[in-house]
Order: sequence, then structure tokens, then C-alpha cells
Amino acid sequence: MDNFQKEIDERANLTLSNKFELLLFRLGKASQDEKSELFGLNVFKLREIVPMLPITRAAGMRSPLLGMANIRGQLIPVIDMPAVVGCVPTTGLNLLLVTEYARNTQAFAVESVDNIVRLNWNQVHPADASVSSRNVTSIALLDDEEQGNGNNMALVLDVEQILQDIIPSIRDVPPEQIKEKVFRFTPGAVAIVAEDSKVARNMLEQGLKIMGIPCEMYNTGLDAWERIKVIAKQALSEGRPISDKISLVLTDLEMPEMDGFTLTRNIKSDSILRNLPVVIHSSLSGSANEDHVRKVGANGYVAKFEINELSAVLHRVLDEAPL
Repeated sequence: MDNFQKEIDERANLTLSNKFELLLFRLGKASQDEKSELFGLNVFKLREIVPMLPITRAAGMRSPLLGMANIRGQLIPVIDMPAVVGCVPTTGLNLLLVTEYARNTQAFAVESVDNIVRLNWNQVHPADASVSSRNVTSIALLDDEEQGNGNNMALVLDVEQILQDIIPSIRDVPPEQIKEKVFRFTPGAVAIVAEDSKVARNMLEQGLKIMGIPCEMYNTGLDAWERIKVIAKQALSEGRPISDKISLVLTDLEMPEMDGFTLTRNIKSDSILRNLPVVIHSSLSGSANEDHVRKVGANGYVAKFEINELSAVLHRVLDEAPL
């Protein structure tokens, strides 16, 4: 038990050094390809891996939603991941990856699991135009000797996009509930938002617009950090407080190049920026992540996609922030 807890603590502490562990798995071959691509999933989102179980398919369910599986007494939706990305498994759907996203549990059916590799977030880069799938958010560069099978990259899936397409969880934002609140910030200041998932960026942009909070959107923590440093330099040269330029920073945790923990730590360790309100908005729910939020000094934490909870947290941290 002590060794098990030590392993959990060690894995959790990776988040404090811009590192993480990636589960590598295969979904089969794409129709136009000879080889089977590697795909990746953050181990933090993985609850367990189980052999394929009987699936109960309700009337009206359509691919890629396979149906429901009873896993340890809990009925969990099962998603056919090869069907999502356009692959055909050569040996069938053999395993279920049981995951937790935004306080919801679901299982992804995959062909096989290869390995778990430990990476730095700077080894992960945003997917470019050459990666055509809308469900791929980034590309992880791997060391051949670590994963040992001749491939040097894995495609990291945009699970938020996949879940939104298959099991929609983002509901229309009720403007009347949010517009009743007055958000306190200096006129002209903008919120810096770091989020690599397109569906999450769209939701955040919509919500902030309703709240009346101007924002700038960035795909990676590194892009957001570079922009924050530029704005801080401008504020310093003009003799103005940073709050005149930036109202708050809203960041995801998992992002290419720099994660949200590192971005937050950079802000909170800077003498000019440390009073900026930072709110972490993540699908990585759970007490372990909330503990790390406190360790790096973030002002708030919201699990995706609770827009009313996000509104309440932003209202609180802006009220508490010095102008």
C-alpha cells in the first residue's frame, strides 16, 4: 500500500515540473495507411484499463457510441475510438480505457496498449495542418529507446472535442444568470486565456463575452506566457500596474509546450505579475489536482464545463484582486 501511494504521489508531483506521463495505445490501421499509428492519453485521466466487456446497446445508439458497459457496478458509456479517428482494428476491440473527464466517467474501446512514457510538455507540440483529424489536439515527440517500437511520435487526442461530438455536455449558457453579475476589473484590461482544445476555447470565449470580459485566446501555455511578458513590459514602461492591462489569466492544465501549472507558477513567482488572478479550468478533476492548484498559488479551480461555476469563481477572484 505504501509503494502504491508513493507511485501516485510521484506521478502527481510530475505536474510541478512541467512533466506528465502519456499512455500509448493503438487503434488499428487507417484505410490509406500500412502502419498502425500510436495515440496518446494523459495517465492522469485514466482510472483503469480492463479487458473488453459485454456491451448493452440501447435503441437509437449510433456509432461511434457502442453502448453501455457495467464496470464495477457502474454503467458507463463506451466509445469506439477506432471509429472516431477512422481506423480499423486488425485484432478487434480488446481493451477499455476507463477515464474521468470533467466529473464524468466514460470508457474508450481500443485495440491494444503499448506503454507508458514520461515526457516533458515541451516535447508536445500543437497539431499542424498536416494532421487532418479534428480530434487530434497535439503531437508528442517520443524517444525511440523509451517506447521501443520504432515510432517517434504519438497523436494526442482532443478528448473534449470527441466527447462533445458524441455525448454533448456543453449546454447553452443562460445569459440572464451571468449578466446579473458585475465583474470588477479595469476598463480596457483583457483576460488571457490558454486552452488547446477548440471546443473548450469556443465555450470559454462565449462565456466571457456574456460576462463582458474582453479576452485574448492562446492555444498553449507558452504562447500565453510570452504574451503576458510582452504586456508586463508595456505596463512597466508606461508606469502602470499590470491590472490596467490584464484582468485575469484563465488556463487549462494540459497544453503543448507548457502546462497550466508551470504557467501559473511563472506568474506567481514574478514580482510584477504575482497579484494577477489565475483561475485553472480543467477536465482533470479530482482532489490531487486541486491540491496542486493550491501549491502553485492559483486563485481558483473550475472543472470543465461548468459555466455557472466558472462565472462564480471569476466573480470572486476579480472582487478579491487589487486594482
